[in-house]
Amino acid sequence: MKNKHQSPEENPDHFDVMRKINNMPGVSQRKLATELGFSLGKLNYCVKSLKDKGLLKISNFKKNKNKINYIYILTPQGLALKTKLTINFMKRKMHEYDELKNELENK
Repeated sequence: MKNKHQSPEENPDHFDVMRKINNMPGVSQRKLATELGFSLGKLNYCVKSLKDKGLLKISNFKKNKNKINYIYILTPQGLALKTKLTINFMKRKMHEYDELKNELENK
């Protein structure tokens, strides 16, 4: 498992969690873990780390009297960072595409 003190730029799992939370509002922790291919423990670790960094807000609500659920919301800082990481990811992929294209053209 990655170091808890890594930034989301250094930990792709954190970026993946932020993306899924942003794209799947109101998702359950179990569903989120399944979507990411994470164990619940790994997801808990990532969620707690993002919360500790102020990138994620966790609110609880009662769906019924026997069960408490949580809602995960990216904070404004979390949204800004997710946007920045997405742009950087796209730039890297476009650069890789250009390199591959040039490589194929030069063969």
